[in-house]
Amino acid sequence: MVRKFSAELVGTALLVFFAVGVATLSFGFKFTGMSVAAGVVATALTFGLVLLALAYVFGPVSGSHVNPAVTMGALVAGRIGLAEAVGYWIAQFIGGILGALLLWAVFEQSPMYHKSIQGLGTDGYGAKSMIHISAGGAFLFEVVATAVFIFVILGVTSKTANAVTAGVVIGLTLAFIHLIGIPIDGTSVNPARSLGPALIVGGTALSQVWLFIVAPLVGGIVGALGHIFLMPKALANLEAGQPA
Repeated sequence: MVRKFSAELVGTALLVFFAVGVATLSFGFKFTGMSVAAGVVATALTFGLVLLALAYVFGPVSGSHVNPAVTMGALVAGRIGLAEAVGYWIAQFIGGILGALLLWAVFEQSPMYHKSIQGLGTDGYGAKSMIHISAGGAFLFEVVATAVFIFVILGVTSKTANAVTAGVVIGLTLAFIHLIGIPIDGTSVNPARSLGPALIVGGTALSQVWLFIVAPLVGGIVGALGHIFLMPKALANLEAGQPA
């Protein structure tokens, strides 16, 4: 259990450090210039590629959830017990905060960085959204996007799936979700990824972070229920007390 929790903590910290780091460089420092599309693509690919690497490195240890919503989906699908899920959640949120702190410490060494200007890749709605999406719109997007993400994860990690290609599918799925989600609300689908940067930036980001914690967790439940309903074998396994 200690190894599993450590893998989740370190994995989540690395995801936040590298992927949120690219988001901050792209949209905070404006390294992609006036091209929003370039920043979206760079950030989306980074989230996907980092998760792909983590899936193969930490997958054999903890399943490489590195996301409380994924753990929620696994819990609903019967793949993990409640006590273990709580341990995962604690490790993931701590990892997200540590990753954000480390990233902030790095950027603080640059005279070009000001937290109130460059930020730290936080998610947001209203004025903090590129398209000024409402809170309701952001909530709906996060639920749908996370549900799709969890549905894919549970499908490609089932007993009948090809474990060799699972990491690639999961990483690419996270990437395409970010391609549409970044202009909408920054894209969370991961409460730990959202909480860490919001705690450091504070202000509006912190006041809005509740949505990016609650909605992905709801999406995790929806995705798991969809997996159970649409995959007959998953439902049969769950009824038999086996992992779905």
